[in-house]
Amino acid sequence: MSEKLKQLREQIDRLDDELLILANRRAALAQQVGHLKEDGVVLRPEREAQVLQRLQEQNSGPLSNAAVARLFTEIISQCRAMEAPLTIAYLGPEGTFTEAAALKRFGSAIQEQSCATIDEVFRDVVSGAAHYGVVPVENSSEGAVGRTLDLLMQSTLQICGEVKLPIHQCLLGQHSELSTINSVYSHPQSFGQCQGWLNTHLPHAARIPAASNAEAARLAAEHPQSAAIAGNQAAVLFGLKVLVENIEDDASNTTRFLVLGNQQVAPSGNDKTSLVMSAANRPGAVHDLLVPLAKHGVSMTKLESRPARSGLWEYVFYVDIEGHQDDVKVAAALAELGKVAAFVKVLGSYPVAI
Repeated sequence: MSEKLKQLREQIDRLDDELLILANRRAALAQQVGHLKEDGVVLRPEREAQVLQRLQEQNSGPLSNAAVARLFTEIISQCRAMEAPLTIAYLGPEGTFTEAAALKRFGSAIQEQSCATIDEVFRDVVSGAAHYGVVPVENSSEGAVGRTLDLLMQSTLQICGEVKLPIHQCLLGQHSELSTINSVYSHPQSFGQCQGWLNTHLPHAARIPAASNAEAARLAAEHPQSAAIAGNQAAVLFGLKVLVENIEDDASNTTRFLVLGNQQVAPSGNDKTSLVMSAANRPGAVHDLLVPLAKHGVSMTKLESRPARSGLWEYVFYVDIEGHQDDVKVAAALAELGKVAAFVKVLGSYPVAI
């Protein structure tokens, strides 16, 4: 070993010792904060968002901002668990992208609770069987997840946060030769995200829908001449080979997930508000819904229509706007919106995904 290499490793060891001391000091302070909380609420999404935002602004590299966010999310997770471990329900089974989103948001120091359906995630959080839930709400290629939107309108739960996860689909199987594959399992949304690649490389393979990508991987593990579309984590879980990586048609393919809870989140300084509303049955009513937002300078980032399920050809509109419902401009716009809309419900204000 060269003397220079030895010196560098000694410096790293000394820094590791310092980091260990500082991490434990942080954990001790987090414990003190927990003792001082009067409402017993462990998770403060706005505070965690502010911490990550501040650290990214101060980051001078060479670590990327994404790496800094992952590192400190895990530190926060371990410190939070010393106060009280959180149970997080997610759309399972184990190995799904929703599980990956839950871990990205909360870190590994949680109690994971896999659910078979989006409905079950909502029920577990409402009943108190889980502290929070994570569900998909939209994909950049395939659009909105209708069941999540419908349940948001019906439920008493609040949106407490969002997670944006780049979705890189892989072809998983037991054998490396694509010519031997006669069927492919996957969730319908993933088939939609990869149809161009499938048409080119596996045009004759039967496409068999599965309840989730993890379930697709399990089925592929049982059938040697089949394959599955899923993430890397499913390959590890079910002992499959990654035959081809990144087979999604859109390289920027991203899914947005929502964090659901029973609390209203305070302003973080960089927030989003989601609401659902419907228009009165008269000419110009839809236009009138947008006027309060424009009047008060509130930017709308999403507008999604869904059947209202209350009558033929009746629709509700899901809207995301910039800002927190307690912000002066947003509060004024919502107050006016309540006067012109036939129905309006704020689904939650929460920090913008980092």
